[in-house]
Amino acid sequence: MNPIASTLTSIISTDNAVLSWENLTPTQQHNIQQGIDSKSRPSCIVYPHSQAELAAVIAIANSNKWRVLPCGRGSKLHWGGLAKNIDLVVSTERINQLIEHAVGDLTVTVEAGMKFAHLQEILAKSGQTLALDPAKPELATIGGIVATADTGSLRQRYGGVRDQLLGITFIRADGQIAKAGGRVVKNVAGYDLMKLFTGAYGTLGIISQVTFRVYPIPETSATVILTGKAEAISQAARTLQNSELTPTQADLLSSKLVAKLDLGTELGLIARFQNISESVQEQSKRLLAIGEKLGLHGIIYSADHEADLWQRLPEQIHDHVTEATITCKIGVLPTAAVEILNKIEIGLIHISSGLGVVRLENQEQILPLRNLCKANSGFLSILSAPVELKARVDVWGDIGNSLTVMRGIKEQFDGNYILSPGRFVGGI
Repeated sequence: MNPIASTLTSIISTDNAVLSWENLTPTQQHNIQQGIDSKSRPSCIVYPHSQAELAAVIAIANSNKWRVLPCGRGSKLHWGGLAKNIDLVVSTERINQLIEHAVGDLTVTVEAGMKFAHLQEILAKSGQTLALDPAKPELATIGGIVATADTGSLRQRYGGVRDQLLGITFIRADGQIAKAGGRVVKNVAGYDLMKLFTGAYGTLGIISQVTFRVYPIPETSATVILTGKAEAISQAARTLQNSELTPTQADLLSSKLVAKLDLGTELGLIARFQNISESVQEQSKRLLAIGEKLGLHGIIYSADHEADLWQRLPEQIHDHVTEATITCKIGVLPTAAVEILNKIEIGLIHISSGLGVVRLENQEQILPLRNLCKANSGFLSILSAPVELKARVDVWGDIGNSLTVMRGIKEQFDGNYILSPGRFVGGI
């Protein structure tokens, strides 16, 4: 056993909590290598079983200036920039208990390693749900979702991850346990560290516990799909945005994505309505009528067919990819969404926020698409791509004049730069 693994074993007594690199499976090694630079060779992966053990691991790493790559189950280690010179990987996968579900207050507190799918099962028993739709929900952990700000179409109704966070507990770079926020919806005390940690990719601290607001499971659900010419789809999206209709999810879809979902061969608009039965039926009919006036083909999905559709939609972007596939997060003015989708094969953009996810098969597409997004007051950041590509291309792109502030924050939270070094904007 190497020196780092041996030292960590002495402070974590649980069996199989520290695995040397040589003892990892080829799959484990491969997953880690997708998120680190080619020169890195972590000594081990550590699985603390409690927040106290996690704090002890980080404290000793900080005192020795060992560079740490935090993760949950590792399903998003290949997102963002390549972490550099990593000495050890620390997983929160086994810190996964339910702390409190306040059903009447519509809040839930869980440890960071709990799987998203498991939490939804717990909430469903009380008729409630966490209104997030991350990539690969069967693998994603709560901590990983917050660290990468990972949610999808549900932001139309519920906002992003940071909008639903009420409180977090995290391990500072010096190994101290700290808290921000609380466990109640009306909480205004202190600086909003929840927003700072959301999407920071583990560069400021390691999230160990999270409190979310939750929502009742809607009574009825139905999804309307409109397909047709670009200008008509664009007009339908504008009309929907300016109407009194209240979809919980609403996206514009590229033509090839529409085809892969067996919905047609042209651009698409997909909108989901969730409410009492009468409201869902009325809103679905009104959107169909809007489509008909514009010469669009429309159809309504419900029950199992609808659930299957919303499951397959993100899978077409995040799953079934090769080592050469490039997945990007983009943001543009919503009015430019159709123009952007006409330039790519597979992708979607949320009609209200202009945020979206696209899949590229050719690295030559990155710079032109990034420039087009920038010209429309937006951005393009690379989520997943071959390691050699990430080593050559700026994953995050131009972020304006905020880098100095970000580096100052990093210095305050992690002065030894041991947490996810190189993974975030500007190599932070």
